[in-house]
Amino acid sequence: MSKKRIAETFGVTQLYRMFPTEESCWQWLEAVRWNGQPVCPHCGEVEKIGNPPKSKAHHYWCRSCRKHFTATTGTVMHSRRRPLQDWLYTIYSVLTARKGVSAMQLSKELDCHYRTAWYMLHRVREACVDEDFKLRTVVEVDETYIGGKRRNMSNAKRKALAGTGRGAVGKAAVFGIRERGGNVKAMPVESTDKQTLQGAIAEHVEAGSTVYTDDHGAYEGLGDVLYTHGSVKHSLQEYVNGMCHTNGIESVWAVLKRSINGTWHHVSPKHLARYVNEAAFRLSEGNCEVDTIDRMAALVRRIADRRISLEELTADNGLSNEVVSM
Repeated sequence: MSKKRIAETFGVTQLYRMFPTEESCWQWLEAVRWNGQPVCPHCGEVEKIGNPPKSKAHHYWCRSCRKHFTATTGTVMHSRRRPLQDWLYTIYSVLTARKGVSAMQLSKELDCHYRTAWYMLHRVREACVDEDFKLRTVVEVDETYIGGKRRNMSNAKRKALAGTGRGAVGKAAVFGIRERGGNVKAMPVESTDKQTLQGAIAEHVEAGSTVYTDDHGAYEGLGDVLYTHGSVKHSLQEYVNGMCHTNGIESVWAVLKRSINGTWHHVSPKHLARYVNEAAFRLSEGNCEVDTIDRMAALVRRIADRRISLEELTADNGLSNEVVSM
């Protein structure tokens, strides 16, 4: 029987030995994104690319659309002001800290303003968004609620929620899917009704897969057409029935809530999706068979077309800015 492969990991000191200069950062970034062949992010041109006279290193010119570009153009690092070393350190921190890293902690480590660290982290989280693939074979699905306990709320908030019941009232719902031995997908949802949850399953789970759930009524009829459906009756204190259980996706919620409680402390519905994406990506790329440098490369491959400005992050998008903490 062969031994399970142990991933190659490294610490911060080794990270800076690997990337001691901006030049080394540029070389690695271009190798991961382009595999040695620059591609114009404006028009997709590959052949008509050159370095114009007197241009800076790693700046390219597309003769087809006549525009300048670099490996960071149009990415989450577009118009960056911090050195690439700081960006690679941020990516490293996001991926290796089991429960994430706070903007306050990152600002101390990078010797920068809190707002700069907050902006950098949200841009990295923007790259953690789910890729266009479906989970398959055997998956577990579940929903959870993110929000504070009433005993920790102010009197004004308690009065506003008076008479509305307990439990999920006043909290943000998050739906998650975990492929056994594989990836995780999670996203905030407006409702946990049948139409919403089964619609999300149809979008993210391949037909023919086995889907395990709890006995929430929204999952009734799930196995009638596309899936093989099994459920455990949590309402009767049943948590495992042979191979049927939702322990895997529930462990995702445990890590997410510990991240909010112990690291991020407060998140708002406006930005909740990015925090959830970060946690899901870290778990998807976090198994013991993935080398740290490969996990970093996997995130860097997602940064294209993910540019987000500070104005977009702070704009009023109709979602509440009120924090939801555990």
